[in-house]
Amino acid sequence: MKLSTSMWKAITMIVLLACVAVSAAAQQSPQGAVRYQKPPQAVLDVLNAPASAQMSVNSTRDHGVLYEPVRYPPIAELAQPMLRLAGVRINPATNGPHNPPRVTHLVLKRLSDGRETKVVTPPGAKLSQPVWSPNGKHFALTNTTAGGIELLVGDVATGTVRAIPAVKLNAAIASPFAPGLVWMPDSRTLLCRLVPAGRGRPPVKPAVPAGPNVQENYGKAAPAPTFEDMLQNPYDEDLFDYYATAQLALVDSVTGNATLLGKPAVITQASPAPDGQHILVSRLKRPYSYLRTFGSFPTEVDVWDRAGKMVRHVASQPLAENITLCCVQTGPRGFNWMSIEPATLVWAEALDDGDPRKKVPQRDKVMTLRIGKQAEPGELLRTEHRYAGMVFSESGTLAVLREFDRTRNWVRTWFVNPQEPGSEPRLVWEMSSAERYKNPGTPLTRTLPSGHSAMLQSGDFIFLDGDGATPEGDRPFLDKFNTKTLQAKRVWRCDEKSFEGVVTWLTPDGTKFLTRRESTTEPPNYYIRTAGSDAAQALTKFADPTPQLRAIKKELVKYKRADGVELSFTLYLPPDYKTGERRPAVVWAYPLEFTGADVAGQVSGSANRFTTITGMSHLFFLLQGYVVLDNATMPVVGDPETVNDTYVEQIVSSAKAAIDKGAEMGVIDPDRVGVGGHSYGAFMTANLMAHSHIFRAGIARSGAYNRTLTPFGFQSERRTIWEAPETYIKMSPFMNAQKIKEPILLIHGEADNNSGTFPIQSERMYAALKGNGGNVRYVTLPHEAHGYAARESIEHTLWEMFGWFDKYVKNAPPRQPRAASEP
Repeated sequence: MKLSTSMWKAITMIVLLACVAVSAAAQQSPQGAVRYQKPPQAVLDVLNAPASAQMSVNSTRDHGVLYEPVRYPPIAELAQPMLRLAGVRINPATNGPHNPPRVTHLVLKRLSDGRETKVVTPPGAKLSQPVWSPNGKHFALTNTTAGGIELLVGDVATGTVRAIPAVKLNAAIASPFAPGLVWMPDSRTLLCRLVPAGRGRPPVKPAVPAGPNVQENYGKAAPAPTFEDMLQNPYDEDLFDYYATAQLALVDSVTGNATLLGKPAVITQASPAPDGQHILVSRLKRPYSYLRTFGSFPTEVDVWDRAGKMVRHVASQPLAENITLCCVQTGPRGFNWMSIEPATLVWAEALDDGDPRKKVPQRDKVMTLRIGKQAEPGELLRTEHRYAGMVFSESGTLAVLREFDRTRNWVRTWFVNPQEPGSEPRLVWEMSSAERYKNPGTPLTRTLPSGHSAMLQSGDFIFLDGDGATPEGDRPFLDKFNTKTLQAKRVWRCDEKSFEGVVTWLTPDGTKFLTRRESTTEPPNYYIRTAGSDAAQALTKFADPTPQLRAIKKELVKYKRADGVELSFTLYLPPDYKTGERRPAVVWAYPLEFTGADVAGQVSGSANRFTTITGMSHLFFLLQGYVVLDNATMPVVGDPETVNDTYVEQIVSSAKAAIDKGAEMGVIDPDRVGVGGHSYGAFMTANLMAHSHIFRAGIARSGAYNRTLTPFGFQSERRTIWEAPETYIKMSPFMNAQKIKEPILLIHGEADNNSGTFPIQSERMYAALKGNGGNVRYVTLPHEAHGYAARESIEHTLWEMFGWFDKYVKNAPPRQPRAASEP
């Protein structure tokens, strides 16, 4: 039968309407699963661009390894088995971390002339970052395979990498950046945590429980944070022991021979002394906690010799389950080797029972112990406030010590002489912990022949590098600081047109150093600079991976809140923006707390940085035609104990000021603005939508919305819900769900591991909004944690975000007048 033209038109219209209906159903389906969706091709092109290479420089400063971080693993990798035990996530197949960071495309770079040697690694290798030997001639890597974690050793002279056979590392609770290994001072031997040979099969979960699981407390207050991935029963305890138990061994990187040290144990620290003859070993023991991570479990701290024999018992730390949020444990804590002594331990001990609320003349004492030379520890000094760490200089007669005053959020920095216990320290700096403009920077360090780090020192001088924050943005610097006169001399400072920071020194006198430079038009590259010269020697010449982003314009914008507090945002204009246009806009922010308006208004970041957009970044909205007000500051200013009492009023005022400024500049349509944030930024987003009507829609990713689920404090809140119930209720968007009238998109990783942001937070928030007739879409991402990693998850998240704001912000109809009875 021949169809008429009118019938063809009707059929075509039906097909088109069906396609629209399917698309709308995918975007607006009320419940159930949808297939992973992709954002527009222009976004995918940027998302798929190569990652910027990074460089790890060896201790002798003559070579570096360039590598690219591996981004966006497939969802199949995140779907691999995962055990959630005592605050860590373990892949039982590898006996290492689940979804560890990894790198690719390793290139050995000689710094003197820039010569490159490709580092050949096993095909398909899943590599860790390089770990340099103390002499700078070798580097170690790990390769995570389907059956375990291999040890690889690279040679600087040849660029070759070889596997050490028969070595399987146990990285279950080790640092993901140095998984289960550390170089010994001889630069030949590696101290490794191995999977114990012959350990047998993992525990089998009982088919029938033997009885109930019981926890108890009698009369002692012990408020605790809300951690994820805790042990829940005896079976979990056995699983944790099975996978976390490691065999310490000294592995010869030349012969591959492994010398076993001691018996297998749950080892949390294994650190060689500078003399190479002693090893600091921390081992966990039961009873374990069902409320705390493994870092709070009972710990035995000992010093072993190279044969694995204990030569000194240092401390027995009890279960730290009853330590409140603001406190530290009593007894010795924070053990480290003194880098400039052969085998001297240093640690701190609380003098206030670990409670900063107690009024005492001194809070901590710093102790030292020379292994084999002292029968008892000696006291180095006492601090008025909480000890916050110490860095030793090369000379051995100078150390930089920091202490923190919780009452004022105040930091003091002292010079002390570690060779003269009890000597008077010298105050060098003191300032708010949030101070940026006056921040003097951080001491540069060098790797000593022992493999330990010490402050770089040239005569009476040390060297400081910092962000160089100014009201116009960051301008990183390098200073030469006289330890006698306490005067700083500027060696170098980033110019006003770029963003360039010091990576490391290249000569011990600080006259030559390595930097990483970028600008709005130049991608990040490495340069060698010489003090006193404006010239820079380019070490790398990486091309722009996303030239299509160079049409994006950005600038730092400063303005004031109604109460006079200074604010700022980075204004991004989309590539096709034309002067005079008022575009739909996205405000993206993350609130922070400050003790005073002077530091709250200080500018953070730089508008001179190279625009790179990755992951589920909100900056992708620029490619959809939106203006973005990025990092719109949302300071909450007040006394640290009560600052959140006015949280809502302050963030609403800050948000209004940002929109007013964008409208005043003529670049945004104030009637078409959406707001978004991640984590505490999601919490902010929901609060702004509950307590104001200045945004047309919101996107809240992985947030916490019901503060009764974090009753012992959250973020910087120091009070419990029983001490400040009104504040907890007022700050909880869940308790104000009936006030949220504008559409809000909730996104959450189903395996969120961040403290306080359990997936149930978004689940219950969705139920509250739905129950009150709100306009809400709730998306959960399988296998994702607090930050989303898988390519499919990131692509889908962007698709959700674009669809939501396109419908409710970009194409929003004019606002309807609000009834007088509406809040």
